[in-house]
Amino acid sequence: MSFTAPTTAGVYTLTAKSVTDATQSSSITVGVTDLAGVYTYHNDLSRDGANTQEYALTPTNVNPGDFGKLFSCSVDGAIYAQPLWVANLTVNGAAHNVVFVATQHDSLYAFDADTSPCSKLWSVSLIDSAHGGTANESPVPSGGTGALVGNGAGDLTPEVGITGTPVIDPAHAILYVVSKSMSPGGAAFYQRLHAIDLASGAEKPGSPLTITATSPGAGDGGTTVTFNPKTENQRSALAFVNGTVYVPWGSHEDKRPFYGWLIGYTYDGSALTVANVLNAAPDGGQAGIWMSGSAPAADAAGNLYVLTGNGSFNATNAAPPNHDYGDSFLQLSPALSVLQYFTPTNQQSDLIYNNDFGAGGAPILATLPAGSIVMHLAVAGGKDGNLYVLNLDALGGLGDQHAWQEISVGTEGDLNADTPGVIFCTPAIWNNQLYLAGATQALAAYAFNPTTAKLSAHGTTAGTFGYPGTTPSISATGTSNGIVWALDNGKYCTYESPGCGPAVLHAYDANNLGSELWNSALSSADAAGNAVKFVVPTIANGKVYVGTRGNNTGGALGSTSVAGELDVYGLKP
Repeated sequence: MSFTAPTTAGVYTLTAKSVTDATQSSSITVGVTDLAGVYTYHNDLSRDGANTQEYALTPTNVNPGDFGKLFSCSVDGAIYAQPLWVANLTVNGAAHNVVFVATQHDSLYAFDADTSPCSKLWSVSLIDSAHGGTANESPVPSGGTGALVGNGAGDLTPEVGITGTPVIDPAHAILYVVSKSMSPGGAAFYQRLHAIDLASGAEKPGSPLTITATSPGAGDGGTTVTFNPKTENQRSALAFVNGTVYVPWGSHEDKRPFYGWLIGYTYDGSALTVANVLNAAPDGGQAGIWMSGSAPAADAAGNLYVLTGNGSFNATNAAPPNHDYGDSFLQLSPALSVLQYFTPTNQQSDLIYNNDFGAGGAPILATLPAGSIVMHLAVAGGKDGNLYVLNLDALGGLGDQHAWQEISVGTEGDLNADTPGVIFCTPAIWNNQLYLAGATQALAAYAFNPTTAKLSAHGTTAGTFGYPGTTPSISATGTSNGIVWALDNGKYCTYESPGCGPAVLHAYDANNLGSELWNSALSSADAAGNAVKFVVPTIANGKVYVGTRGNNTGGALGSTSVAGELDVYGLKP
């Protein structure tokens, strides 16, 4: 029997008939996708989290009878970065759909995205000599005895290697990723930007580049601030915009000194080069760009949008120093100059009480037609429990009065598991609806009205999500068959977690959050590995990919049998 796959994306019914008995036949329905890849955090530069080219998964077939865990892939460390996915990539002479996984053990893996049991195509260590490492380098211990980052609390446990989600340049088949490591005993610390060949895991010519940077500023006690590879945490996802790779940094557990760096790099096929540098608070310090793992958003002009955390703010000063932007939403040019900013009225309170405005991501909400009441909008929110809708053409500066709309999601409060509604997520956006879940709250939908350019409450899930809430993602076929996918990572096993247990993947009807279609806690066969804080699922070609810490419970590497695990869900055979 031969079969030629359709050349147009869509849903098809395949029928096989018996050659000996024409009355006997059997049919299956298959989805054919035109999705080329999930190359970046939350799907695209708007960071809307929507894959609208999903044809196999629908609210009808995502149910306990037809959908579940298909297989898992063991890796050598906890998976904090979002898995990335590429269609029809040739590896070792054969075409595969490939899922890429980065671990805190400074390793990269490429797995066949569809094969059960798990099929590894390649894996590499980014701290061996072939990837720029020096003798006997290791990831950096974090938490417990011997911790060498932060205050020793172990917010990232048991080690720090690759934390921020990589980004893929599909035109040149390159994956960009930042590793963190140290020489024996912590004598030296390294962060490197790698340009990795997708097909092999090898470094491209002129890669990696050891990360260094300076910025004018008084924060280090002189006239120049210097990038510190030990104290800077590359937590946010990388962004690839018009040929430039942008890499953000924040802190490890607010351990000073640290700054909110954002550095742009270019690659010409033979060398990685620093293109531009931003320090978000060079005189007073802090203002980390961490966004609970989210990436900078970008608009059609290549301008970038980031949120900063607690830090010095002096941008309203008439004379220098006046370029510190703690707790602010920044619009940046491609060269990383500040074009506009919005800073909440309670900025100083945020700083004093550790209520980072920059705890959440900042997706672009809408681009409306010319002549609309407002044309370009984004949303932003953090630990003060407020969600702001911002006019990107007139951010306004300091003061809530400049926001286009302000919605109270929850209660203002410091980092703790009983403060409801603080925002540690990047909202998902689909079909004029916005979805988010504040800490210990239900996943909520807000309807966007293009005429008024404002949001209104539009339903919630029956159940709530544990601290720190969740970053949802969407699968849909255009404007139909919308499913909201959300991970409950509340038992994430490390510092301040209320417990340790499996990540729980939930699926909801995007048009009615009160209708839960399925979740991975319904059957022990569907259980994922132990949860990782802020992890985001990836949905592609009928499957959902979830990164976990395997059966590690927050203890030292090797204390359990599986240090990390990718779990793969889809329609059952």
